[in-house]
Parts: sequence; C-alpha cells; structure tokens
Amino acid sequence: MATYNLALILGNPLNDAEFLLAKQTPPPKFGIEEYDSFVDSGLWDLPSKKLDLVEGELEPGSFVIEGLERTSLRNFDFDSAINKVLEQVGFKANDGGEWRFLKHLEEAEFGPGLPVHTVYISGKLLNRNQNLPGLCKWMSIQSCLSWLVDVKPSSDRVGPLVVLGLINDSVHSSEKVNTALDYQEYPPGVIIVPMRSRTAKPFHTTNLVVFAPERVKNKCKDYNFVAHGDALIVDPGCRANFHKELLKVVAPLSKKLVVFVTHHHRDHVDGLSIIQKCNPNATLLAHKNSMRRIGKGSNYFGIVMISFCYGVFKKQRLLKNLFS
Repeated sequence: MATYNLALILGNPLNDAEFLLAKQTPPPKFGIEEYDSFVDSGLWDLPSKKLDLVEGELEPGSFVIEGLERTSLRNFDFDSAINKVLEQVGFKANDGGEWRFLKHLEEAEFGPGLPVHTVYISGKLLNRNQNLPGLCKWMSIQSCLSWLVDVKPSSDRVGPLVVLGLINDSVHSSEKVNTALDYQEYPPGVIIVPMRSRTAKPFHTTNLVVFAPERVKNKCKDYNFVAHGDALIVDPGCRANFHKELLKVVAPLSKKLVVFVTHHHRDHVDGLSIIQKCNPNATLLAHKNSMRRIGKGSNYFGIVMISFCYGVFKKQRLLKNLFS
C-alpha cells in the first residue's frame, strides 16, 4: 500500500504571513564511509507525520477539519497524526484551531517504492505566549524564497513539503509537461520525471531532470534562479519503450538546449539518440571519460567535456555561461 503523510501548515497567531517549520532529522547512516562522512546543512520543512488507515467506521474526532468530508480520505486517523505533529513542535491539541483541508498531492513513483501521498492541512495556533522549541522557527514564503535563491555552502535549506505545498502555489507554470508519466515540479520550472530505465535492482527508474524556464509565467525577480536562460536536461536514460515519452518532453524545449550527463551508465544515456534526432544542435555536457565511454554516437551533438579539476563552483560557472 502507498504511504500517506500529513503535513501541517501552522499559522503564526501574531503574523498571518508566517508558518511554522521544523528542522528535519538527518537520514540514517549507510554504513559506507564515502557517504557517511558527508555532513549536509540543516533542512527545514513543514512538520509532518504518517497517516494511518483505520479499518471499519472511524469515530468522530476532536479535530474538525473543514473540507475533509468532501474527500476520499475520511478513513485516515487525522486526530492521532495532528496530535503527534503538535507534540513534535511543542504544542498541545487545544493550542490550535481553524483546521482546513488544503490539498492532497501524489508524488511520482521514484526508485523502487510506491508513490507517496501527502495531505496538507492548515491550522491556526492560538497560544500567543508559547515559546518555540529550538528546532522550530517561523518562516514566510518570502524568507523561504530567499533561502532557495541564496544557496551557500553549509547554509540552511528549505524542504520539499514547503515548496510543493506553499511556494508552487504562488507561481504557476504556463503549461503542463507533455507526457502521460507522473512528474514532480520542484520548484516551478524544474521538472523531475522518473522514467523506466536499465538501472540496478531494486530500482527501476532514473530521474530525468528538466530545467524549463520558459514554462514559468511569473516574472517575479524572486524566481530568477529558475526563470531565465534557455533549457537544460539531465540524464536522459530511459528504456526504448519510453522514448516516445522522452520525445514529448524534449520537443517543446528551447532549441538552445544543454544535455548534461552525470556519468556514462546506460540508465543515464539510453535516450541520447532521441535527443539527437529531435534537436541535433543541442550541446552535450559530460566528463571527458564519460564521453569516451558513451561512444561516437554522440558526435551529432556539440560537445563540451569537463574534467574533475573544475570543481563544483567552476562547473556551476560553466553551466551559467552556457545559459547566458
């Protein structure tokens, strides 16, 4: 069965523009030194908990959630999940009110797992004198946008629940992606399409990442990190029976297209031939060793080879130059 999660948007009683974010627990260790030695920066997101499905008839709960009665989610235990979230951020059940169902999002089917469903509920915290725990803070959409724009090493980051639940609603894409596949837009103009690929088990998809600034119709300067330049796609490595879907995604993109291949494995390069046919003037960006392994079939592209000596920031500068 797919996983269902509750994400709470808890409003600040003193400032209608702010909502509560909680610092997320780092993921468990892999037991592999190469990964475990990496220390990531703090990730802040909406407080959330798993929603449990209740068998049989559900007793009326203590939380009245406006709009939930019109959905198919009525048999989930929202009372328990809301109580756990409030406890997580240092509040009690009677500290909140004005509960309202906002939306239900189903993410695409990434990797080996089933899609994850997220139910967004908003509420207003009523306790004006409550001191926040150290791992919580009030944030606004504007302050979250600042974090997204001014990304620096070791700086705090905004999690996907905030972007998908709040920020994406403030900026709308001009059109849907032309594919029958499920995808995720995070944030507007950056599309992630899990595509079936010849990847290693237990995984069965590789993420095709598409930067499509022309799809974002909001001209707000806050989105300059997305809404400028031409188009970039990363790792077009789908199976042959998904090439038609890849073509649908690539065909509407700007003819000044950059194709970035992170490495040479077949689940990252199997769709290059489709892009060559669709846009032979595209520029292929890859490490020089990857280019040798990809083979001469890529000769139709304009090629830019990079070396590890560039480093992260020089690679970012190279991408910026390609977009300008």
